[in-house]
Amino acid sequence: MDLGIRGKRAIVCASSRGLGRGCALGLAEAGVDLVINGRDPAALEETASFLRDRTGVQVVPVAADVGTPEGQAALLAACPDPDILVNNNGGPPLRDFRELDRDKMLAGLVQNMVAPVELIQKVIGPMMERGFGRIVNITSSSVKAPIAGLDLSSGARAGLSAFLAGVARKVAHRNVTINAIMPGSFDTDRLRVTFKRFEAEGRSEEEIRQERARAIPAGRFGTPEEFGRLCAFLCSAHAGYIVGQNILIDGGVVNSTF
Repeated sequence: MDLGIRGKRAIVCASSRGLGRGCALGLAEAGVDLVINGRDPAALEETASFLRDRTGVQVVPVAADVGTPEGQAALLAACPDPDILVNNNGGPPLRDFRELDRDKMLAGLVQNMVAPVELIQKVIGPMMERGFGRIVNITSSSVKAPIAGLDLSSGARAGLSAFLAGVARKVAHRNVTINAIMPGSFDTDRLRVTFKRFEAEGRSEEEIRQERARAIPAGRFGTPEEFGRLCAFLCSAHAGYIVGQNILIDGGVVNSTF
């Protein structure tokens, strides 16, 4: 399917690895020129080269922390008027909520709620003027089904979805959409780091991997590539009637009808 976005311009935050990289690839395969982002310059350059060689689109890497005003300014200097914005950022680490002091909570809110809203504030006006805009926020399945220890991440991401629910409906008439994707377990570096924590208990990474995969109705972990293709469709010319939705992609783990 031709997604109808060839030649469009996108900013994809936190896209040197994992799900962000999957989104960048999905958009690049659709012919979208990219500004990609990460804090590790070496990983960022590797991803930029990979995307250019595989798809032939223009790729501009910007090494920056998207949670800071300086990082956001650098992204927008590289692409002042994006047609597409994919908001993504790492979340706070697993931690009992009683260990969270005010500074940690505020940092988590900035990371996963405030920074995406700030970027949307900066790009949405020109999108509306042009009559086309696609904004996708990568949140988490924990927004729908809480995960113990990820309370700050879940709360900040749920706050982002709630904040933007009304905004999405105010801009849809200008062919600007705002939606979110809620990922479950995907085969990324972050998942592998999680498995390594169990090695101290005498259990191998592969043993934990197989046990966790069996608990997923689909029988496997998701891939960044399939996640990225969902993101690309939400950014496509065909997705203008999908407004303010939070789309769960978790292999069936969350046991819910709606």
